[in-house]
Amino acid sequence: MWANVLRQPVDGQHLVTQQHKYVVTRGSDEAGTTTITDRTSKKAVVRHVPATGFVAQSPVVIDDHWALIEDIRSDGPDPQIKVVRYDLTTGKAATPAGIPPVSEPEIGAYNGTFAYSSTDAKNRSCLIVADLSTLKSRAVTCVDAPGYVADPVVSADTVTFSEIIAPETARRCKRILSAPLTNGPAKPVPAATNCIQWSGATIGGATVWSEVAAADPNQYQSKAYVRESGDSPARALGTVVTDTILACGNWILWEVRTVSATGEETYQINRWRPGLATPQRMYAAKPGVALTPMTCQDNTVYVEAAYLASTPTYTETISAAV
Repeated sequence: MWANVLRQPVDGQHLVTQQHKYVVTRGSDEAGTTTITDRTSKKAVVRHVPATGFVAQSPVVIDDHWALIEDIRSDGPDPQIKVVRYDLTTGKAATPAGIPPVSEPEIGAYNGTFAYSSTDAKNRSCLIVADLSTLKSRAVTCVDAPGYVADPVVSADTVTFSEIIAPETARRCKRILSAPLTNGPAKPVPAATNCIQWSGATIGGATVWSEVAAADPNQYQSKAYVRESGDSPARALGTVVTDTILACGNWILWEVRTVSATGEETYQINRWRPGLATPQRMYAAKPGVALTPMTCQDNTVYVEAAYLASTPTYTETISAAV
């Protein structure tokens, strides 16, 4: 079920994603030099080196013709986000015209569809859904400052995201909403505990999401829930690794981390889809092997496992069709 894709030293190349025509890797250099290689010819069609002071971010949005790469500069007096779109037939880059500017580093991607937040002329934070090939976009919803939208996760039919109201105050409230990709308004996903929803993913009207309070000392772990539809009861799914809930094909997947009495970590990947009574365990890592957050491309999930207790240390990217 799981296939080995790329094994490298910890300071070597890391797989960002793999598409049926192209493979995207990122170097361990400070800037995160990103290479897109044709899988048939083995020739690099893009070698993206961020400008001085900028660092490349994940994900890379890619289809058969285009790739979108994001660089950020977070240090210094002038933080900035740059987005470029490469034509994979020529290797040439251009700033994507016609879409609202990206104002937060987080981009959610599902094949050639991506979602992000953009600050509009009224200083509102807006959730944008865009198509990589046509650069057509729509604003799903906007939030007045100082509130903002974040954590976009895109599935085959839905974008799920969070909305933060009154940040940096005692009235801070973070909730999850979902909206169809093509049209239709965003609707809140009713919480188990109000105002502490973190992130989630939706497919076929069913949402898996996690909750953790901003004041919780362990932000790394959160409690997960599922609703089969907007008005169905919430079912608890146990503890998940925060920010790892992902949609891929007809499935929603997430990572679970347990710590033994001796402090040894063990990771696993669970998956669920509408109609299943309980989640399925999809992958169990060996104790001491850490997993990065997953990515999905063409109904295949990719995850990097870090063997940090081995000598020498190495990472291995594995994949499985869902």
